[in-house]
Amino acid sequence: MRKSLKFQTPTHCCPVEEDFNLKSMLLVIEKQKKTGVRDLNSVECVLLSLLDEFRSLHPRTSSRFGSLANPLPPFRALPCRGASKTFRSSPAVDLHGLRDIVECLNAKPEALYHLGFREPVAKSTLADANEKRDWRLWEALALSLIPKARSLYAEEDLGLDLENTIYALDSTTIDLSLTMFPWATFRSTKSGIKMHTQIDLRGPIPVCVFVSPASMHDVKWLDMLVFESGAIYLFDKGYIDFARLQRIAASGAFFVTRAKDNLRFARQESRAVDKTTGLRSDQVGYLALPKARENFPSPLRRIRFFDAEQKRYLVFLTNRMEVPALTVAKLYKKRWEIELFFKWIKGNLRIKHYYGTSLNAVKTQIWIAVTTYLLVAILHKELRLPGSLHRTLQILSVHPFEKIALHELLIKNEFKNPDENDFNQMELFDL
Repeated sequence: MRKSLKFQTPTHCCPVEEDFNLKSMLLVIEKQKKTGVRDLNSVECVLLSLLDEFRSLHPRTSSRFGSLANPLPPFRALPCRGASKTFRSSPAVDLHGLRDIVECLNAKPEALYHLGFREPVAKSTLADANEKRDWRLWEALALSLIPKARSLYAEEDLGLDLENTIYALDSTTIDLSLTMFPWATFRSTKSGIKMHTQIDLRGPIPVCVFVSPASMHDVKWLDMLVFESGAIYLFDKGYIDFARLQRIAASGAFFVTRAKDNLRFARQESRAVDKTTGLRSDQVGYLALPKARENFPSPLRRIRFFDAEQKRYLVFLTNRMEVPALTVAKLYKKRWEIELFFKWIKGNLRIKHYYGTSLNAVKTQIWIAVTTYLLVAILHKELRLPGSLHRTLQILSVHPFEKIALHELLIKNEFKNPDENDFNQMELFDL
C-alpha cells in the first residue's frame, strides 16, 4: 500500500508572479460574500471558495493585496465574466467568437440570475476582460487546486509496483494565424504556441504548465524545472541533452526516455532477460563519445524491447538501475497518458480556438481550461462518480444554467419504467 502523501503547490515549476493587482477584485468579492446566501452551484461561489483557498495557500502573496497601489477600477460584473468564461469552455457549446457567446448568454436572461448575472452581457465586457484581467489570477487558482487533486488521486494504482511519484513531460503545439498572433513567432508564414506540461500520472493531474512561442525547443523547458528527489520523469527523445539529464540525476531523481538512433554506448555489463516478454537486451555502461561522457559521466542503463503491437524495436535509456527491465518498458509506455491528456483538453475544453489574440487572452483561456479540468477531476473523485472524467464534463456542460444540486445531476438514479397497465398513453401504431 502506497503511503499517504501531502502535496505542496508546485511553485518551483509554475511560480505565481506577485506583482499583479488583485486589490479591487478582492474588495468586490468580499462585498459579495456579505450580501447574502449564494447558490452553491454558481460560478460565483466557486470563485469565492477558490480565492479563500488561494489566500490560505499563498499567504505571502495575499498579504500584499491590501498594500497594492493604484487598484484597478471596480469590476461591474465579476461573476458574469467568470460564468462567461466557464460557458465558453463547455464542450457542448461550439462557439466561434465573443459575439456568439454574448448572443447565447442574453437569449434567456432569467435563467442566468443564479449565476450572478444582473444585466445583459456586452461583447466589450468580455473583450476588456481578455485584455485587462491578468492571466496570473487563473494560474493562481489552478495552482491552489493541484495539491487537493493530487492528494485525492495519490492512491491510484498504475500497475507498476512502484512507490515513486511518476511524472510525464511533453509539449503540444497549437498553430495560430500570423496576422492575428504576431507575437507568437514560429515560421515565416504562421504563428504558434507550445503548451509545455508536466503531469502526475496518478490522475493524471497537471502539476506544471508553461506557454511559450512554438519556436522554443522542448529541451529548454528542462532548465525551468526543479526536479523532485526520488521521482521518475518520463519524456521522449526530443528532451535528450546529456548535460540536462545529468542535472536530473544529480538531484536524486530518475528518468526514462528513448535513445536516439546515433547514440554511442560503451557496454560494461549485460543482464539476463526473458525474451518471451518482448525484451531483447538489458545493458549497463557509459556514453562512448568524449563530449557526451563529459556531460553525463554517470552509468546508464540501455534496454532494448520489441513492441509486438507496433512491430518495431524500442531502445530505452534510464539511470534507474535496480527495477526490472520490463518495468522500465512499461514505465515508458505510461508516457502515452500525457498525449491523451493533450487530446482531452484540446478536444473537450477547446483550447485550439481562442477568443482573444493577445498573449494575456491566450494564457487566460489555457489556465481556465486547466482549472476546469482540475475542478472536474476533484468533483469526480470526491463524489465517487461512475464512468470517466469526460462523462462528468459532458453532463455538466449541458446544464450550465440550471439550478440543480450536483449530486442529483451527476449521480445516476434508478430509472423507473412506466406502468405496463397504464392505458393513458397514445398508441402511435394502433391502426
